[in-house]
Amino acid sequence: MMKAQVDNSAAHGRSRDSGQQQMPSYLKASIPNSNRAPWYKNIAPTYAGIFLSVVFYLQLAAGTLSQASIGVCALALIVAGLLCFALYYHTPATLGMQSGQPFYVVCTSTFGARGGYLPGFLLGALNLGFFAVVTFAATNFITLGLHSRSNALFIAIAVLWGYTMAFIGIKGIHYVAKVAHFLNWVPLCMVLIVLFANRAGISAYRPPENHPWTAFAGILEIVVGYFAAAGAAGADFGLNARDERDVNLGGLVGIVLAIVVVGSAALLSVAGAIGEGAAASPGATSRFEFTTAIFNVGALSGAVFFLFAAALLVPTTFCMFISANSFSTLLPKIPRAASTMVGATIGVALVITHVAGNLLGFFSIVGGSLSPVCGAIAADFLLSRRMWLGPRRGINWAGYLAWGAGCFIGMLGTVPGIPQAWKTADHPAAVYSFLVSFVLYCILALVGARPALVSQELTSGRTE
Repeated sequence: MMKAQVDNSAAHGRSRDSGQQQMPSYLKASIPNSNRAPWYKNIAPTYAGIFLSVVFYLQLAAGTLSQASIGVCALALIVAGLLCFALYYHTPATLGMQSGQPFYVVCTSTFGARGGYLPGFLLGALNLGFFAVVTFAATNFITLGLHSRSNALFIAIAVLWGYTMAFIGIKGIHYVAKVAHFLNWVPLCMVLIVLFANRAGISAYRPPENHPWTAFAGILEIVVGYFAAAGAAGADFGLNARDERDVNLGGLVGIVLAIVVVGSAALLSVAGAIGEGAAASPGATSRFEFTTAIFNVGALSGAVFFLFAAALLVPTTFCMFISANSFSTLLPKIPRAASTMVGATIGVALVITHVAGNLLGFFSIVGGSLSPVCGAIAADFLLSRRMWLGPRRGINWAGYLAWGAGCFIGMLGTVPGIPQAWKTADHPAAVYSFLVSFVLYCILALVGARPALVSQELTSGRTE
């Protein structure tokens, strides 16, 4: 009897050791978070700050408000907010809450212990892209505030802003976190000031075209594309939540409410400016950019531009911080400072060459590549009885195949040479790519394409 017990114990030990050998070093070193706080102290203000960033609504009216009424666009914002909450945020945030683990750990159930590298790198790379577009917006707003279109000044500000924010992202992110909640009030006040200055022209606005579905789908594509990276990173926010109530309330306030309030205020401001006959602002691609509404403020427009730029300090540093976290975790042999500064150099180069100025194109790439990641994770979550069961052995090809199929749908509209009719029919591509990935993962999992679990040990971070 005792011999059998010893044999069983030894077998269990060998199984456990084998499971540990299946896990990369970054998973073995992962420690569940136990420092939890209420939703109104972390999830809600952080996500609200993401949507208060002027990058979100700078080009929101382009191709949308010109095609339909304010009412249609406002309805699209409500639907987009609910989709962002339900499809992209809720599952990763719940997984983070249950496990106490960040995205690069919880995604190993869907993509495998070794297959989790690529989604982790993708999230880091796309946050590096966000660092570039936010730096471009800040640089552009500073030059607009100075009423200068000097290219030399633009380059100098981009270099100074980019490297300074990268350094803060390495050394002083805790100081930024302390003031982040207060800095959220700056863009909120600026949005309300711009709305008030343009209120008279709102009733006079008439859309030049009448294509309601184009506007509706365009709003969904922009909002979901902008949010997809933050949605996947919901695990990193959810690991700070005490329970599912925190996850729900934090998302409903910080995501749904923020999208509707901030997005509607921006659209109304642009409509009011155009209703009063405002022309396109200097350097804008069309008069439907938010900068048109800012210039319509009048003598205070310069100060408004500066304050919008100042508020971008938080998203710039946080994007670099998240990107640096991903790369330093997955590539531990490369010094964090070195990888961060290399990333900053790439980001600044994208700003100087104005590649980072194509916000809508970037949002399409983010939505097309990360939406299927969220779709596969959501499917795995439901099939696992709404629990995180831990990493799976090797590479989970069900996750990769589902992701690949979703990417094909989501990225089709960004391929050069694709007819415009196909691109229009493909919108909202980010939503379609999620659905394709979700359905395909369910099918592959049900036919047994998922590998076995490695270990249950990483699931011990859940708090009751």
